[in-house]
Amino acid sequence: MLNRRSDKLELLRIAEAVALEKSIDKELIINSMETGIAKAAKSKFGQDNEIEVQINRDSGDIGIFRKLVIVEKPENINTEISLQQAQKISEENKDKNVGDTILQPLPTFDFGRIAAQTAKQVISTSVREAERERQFNDFIDKKDSILSGIVKRLEFGNVIVDLGRTEAIIQKNEMIPRENIKAGDRIKAYCYDVRREPRGQQIFLSRAHPKFMEKLFIQEVPEIYDGLIEIISSSRDPGSRAKICVKAIDNSLDPVGACVGMRGSRVQAVVNELQGEKIDIVNWSEDPAVVVSNALSPAEIQRVNVDLENKKLDVILTEENLSKAIGRRGQNVRLATKLMNFEINIMTDQEDSERRQTEFKEKTENFVKNLELDETLGQLLVAEGFSSIDDIKDSTVEALIKIEGIEEDTAKELIDRAKEAHQKDQEEISKKIKDLGLESELIEHEGLTPGMLVTLGEQKILTLNDFADLASDELTGGYDIIKGDRIKIKGYLEDFALSKNEADNLIMSAREKVYKD
Repeated sequence: MLNRRSDKLELLRIAEAVALEKSIDKELIINSMETGIAKAAKSKFGQDNEIEVQINRDSGDIGIFRKLVIVEKPENINTEISLQQAQKISEENKDKNVGDTILQPLPTFDFGRIAAQTAKQVISTSVREAERERQFNDFIDKKDSILSGIVKRLEFGNVIVDLGRTEAIIQKNEMIPRENIKAGDRIKAYCYDVRREPRGQQIFLSRAHPKFMEKLFIQEVPEIYDGLIEIISSSRDPGSRAKICVKAIDNSLDPVGACVGMRGSRVQAVVNELQGEKIDIVNWSEDPAVVVSNALSPAEIQRVNVDLENKKLDVILTEENLSKAIGRRGQNVRLATKLMNFEINIMTDQEDSERRQTEFKEKTENFVKNLELDETLGQLLVAEGFSSIDDIKDSTVEALIKIEGIEEDTAKELIDRAKEAHQKDQEEISKKIKDLGLESELIEHEGLTPGMLVTLGEQKILTLNDFADLASDELTGGYDIIKGDRIKIKGYLEDFALSKNEADNLIMSAREKVYKD
């Protein structure tokens, strides 16, 4: 097909056939042919030449040219030409000047076996690259959607799915646990990533991702698809239990009822696809206390203390509802925490009362000891909302005399003593930090107060590396289920009212510094 005896239109017919078969642009195929023929021509005319090939899109005629730069005194005849010689080649070159480029026609020739093979290889490579690029562009638009295919084979626990034009992979950790999948099964999965790789695009699917459940609900519930109901968030323990929070944009709709469907038909369709995973549908509210009460169902909540600033919820309930709220191995509260992105502390009414009494007593003792007050005045300040010496130090005389029993002189004296105690405390903390041997990088880490640094130093956390190796739960504390018993785990910085988000940010910023260095 690449010599003079070939039908000139054969190239165009081949280009059109390949373009149709591979679903790529015909022009790209012809460009690849031009590149391949140019590479073959170099082996004929010499590698020093810069060859350009032009295939006529109508007739199929092949033009082979040598690119030459016009110079005053040519030194390399393969790449340079004088202005006088250039003008002799063609009338079109009459207007050319020094520095311009011209194309010198070369004679057509019969490709030898090696040259033809070289051309064929270049064309094949270009076509493969174009096909990969086309497939990548096709599937990058399918990211964040559900794809359906046939299970082709299983490799080391991973599932290879035939999507028709290409393959995708569901990695072992993206499968629903204990799911029985075999070759030939039709399977649905969520496309969470499409990557360019040397061998072509790699498509990653998941059946364990929370978004898979959300997309299934979009398919099953027309009101979500139409935008009348919005999915706020979701959390999953794949194959076991899941929660999804929904909000009605149209107030006349019952979002939970719409998702459940007539006789549970809609939610059951999702449950069946998720291999029997139990799904709790939670109605969204602007009040986090209402949402957490719904999310921890079937437990009955007595009250909820909301700390919006630190994104903390203290959920108080009776002893008999405790196990229901926590769930088997802490599953219920764990999923609720992910669903709301709040730190949820579950406690009984007795535990809450004991905690409040302990806090009240500790705050009172702090004032009595450090400000040299009698117990009654200390209790009065705590009852009025003063939690620390800093609160009094930063207060005003006007604010303090509003408290019944506190005169102006007493208020001034309280503020002066608080300032003295604060100064003394800071000096002692600075000395402790120095004596404990904390490294300067940890001391200067943004977000850690002097008091926190002393506490960390006492726990032998002395460097930024030590701090970066911690988990947020080690800082904030929490509860764990050990052999069926709910055990309180105290965090290093629990006394500083650090939220989980703040702890995460402190640790992540430390890791960024450590790994960057």
